[in-house]
Amino acid sequence: MTLVDLVAALMFVGVVAYGIFGGADFGTGVWDLLAGDARHGGALRAQVDRSIGPVWEANHVWLIYVLVFLWTGFPRAIGPIMTTLWVPFLFAGLGIVLRGAGFAFRKFSSTLEQARLFGVLFASSSVVTPMFFGMIAGAIASGEVPVEGGDLWRSWTGLTSWVGGVLAVLACAFLAATFLAADAERAGDHELARYCGRRALVSGAVTGVVALAAVPILRDDAPTLADNLDGRAAPLVILSALAGAAALVLLWNRSWAWARVGAVVAVGCVLTGWGVAQYPDVLVDHLTLEEAAGARATLNGLVIAFCIAAVTAVPALIWLFTLVNRSNRSLQH
Repeated sequence: MTLVDLVAALMFVGVVAYGIFGGADFGTGVWDLLAGDARHGGALRAQVDRSIGPVWEANHVWLIYVLVFLWTGFPRAIGPIMTTLWVPFLFAGLGIVLRGAGFAFRKFSSTLEQARLFGVLFASSSVVTPMFFGMIAGAIASGEVPVEGGDLWRSWTGLTSWVGGVLAVLACAFLAATFLAADAERAGDHELARYCGRRALVSGAVTGVVALAAVPILRDDAPTLADNLDGRAAPLVILSALAGAAALVLLWNRSWAWARVGAVVAVGCVLTGWGVAQYPDVLVDHLTLEEAAGARATLNGLVIAFCIAAVTAVPALIWLFTLVNRSNRSLQH
């Protein structure tokens, strides 16, 4: 493995982490949006607040991490990406900001109408943001971002981009419902756990069906990615399918905690498979990692920064999640 490959792999660790943990956060907004009125959806929304309240901002650390690695480690790629895809990045950024505002202000609303307004803002932004991130990924994967810059609109509105956006929202919903079921069960709310488990089961099955339906679309619209998904990334795709199927079986059997493991493995393998299939390109069909890489001293600095973060920031995040799980468990008593 070269230094460039190592930095790329470390950067993609952040992509996978954000996809899983940030995705689970975004997915809660999907179920918040579909929960119904205050009477029917109150229990679910209360669980959403308990589950993501302490961690929802912390998960954005991974997004910042990825952008810093991309900007400094692969400077020749960041220009074309931002020049071509600034519109979906703008919408994704606005979604993050509005989602945070809605989530925070809903708790302190003085009237039910205000709470509903901020709740809709939080929930709708939670759908919009992963949608645009998925479309960005689809644009890059389908080769629509050339070095000299691509079309401002067509580059991210192709079929692969729509597939990426829809799958991103569905995967977030699947993760969130599975996490919420496990959290509700741990808190002693068995009825809510079953409610979330049913939704996890349905969203997981729908995600699998959409992924299968997307295969011919990728073969036609993103042939390089499709060929590599069938080739070197195939073991990860197969593992993802097996983990997803196992998660559905566990959900059916109401093994919420173990289902969460299966869901994480399934989504993590899909994201890793995308990275393996795209390798060695950072801009598919246009720019390789080696061509986009920055100075060797910069790459060494990024590796050192990762090692420092691994012994400082990562343990802090693990401790935060541990405390949140303990807090949810204490509600049962």
